[in-house]
Amino acid sequence: MKAEPTSLPDVIRLTPRRFADARGYFMETFRLAGLRDAIGTDVEFVQENQSLSLKTNTIRGLHFQGPPQSQGKLVRCVQGAILDVAVDIRRGSPSFGQSIVEELSADNDRQLWIPAGFLHGFRTLENDTIVSYKCTETYAPECEGSVLWNDPDLNIAWDLETPSSIADRDLEAPRLSDLKSPFKYEPMS
Repeated sequence: MKAEPTSLPDVIRLTPRRFADARGYFMETFRLAGLRDAIGTDVEFVQENQSLSLKTNTIRGLHFQGPPQSQGKLVRCVQGAILDVAVDIRRGSPSFGQSIVEELSADNDRQLWIPAGFLHGFRTLENDTIVSYKCTETYAPECEGSVLWNDPDLNIAWDLETPSSIADRDLEAPRLSDLKSPFKYEPMS
C-alpha cells in the first residue's frame, strides 16, 4: 500500500496496489500492520460503517466524535465517487481550521486516514455512492458534534452552492468559531 502525507499533518492518503487481468482485479484494501507503519501509530478498529447516498451532491458532515470515545476513521469509497473533507479542530494546532479535500472513488482506490481531532464530511459526485469507513471507537451519540458544512471561515472547496440532499442537523450545525473543541493538539516528540 502506498502512503502519502497530505497538506494536513496526521491525515494520510493511502492507495492499495491493484492487480488487474482479464478476470477483473484484486487488491488488499486493509492490513493492520501496514496501516500502523503508514500512519506511525498504534490503531485498532472496533466498528465499520457504510453509507449509501442516492443523489449526486449529497452532503454528509462535518462531524466528529469527541472524548472519551474519540474516533479515528479510515475512509474509502466502494461505489461512485466523493470529495472527502477533513478539517483540523485540535486547539493549539498550527493547522487549526485548515482543511483538505480529496477525491475518493471506486476507480482510484484511494483511502483517507483521518485521526481523532478532525472534522469529517463528504460530497457525493455520483448517484448511488457507497462510502465505507472503519472507526477506532464505537458510535457514542453523547460524544458527537458537528460544524456547519459551508462555514465561510473554513473556506472548503466544495464547489457547490446548494446540496441536493443534506440532513437537518448538518444545516443547523454551529460555525467553527462557536465550537469549544474537545481536542488539544499534542505535537509528536
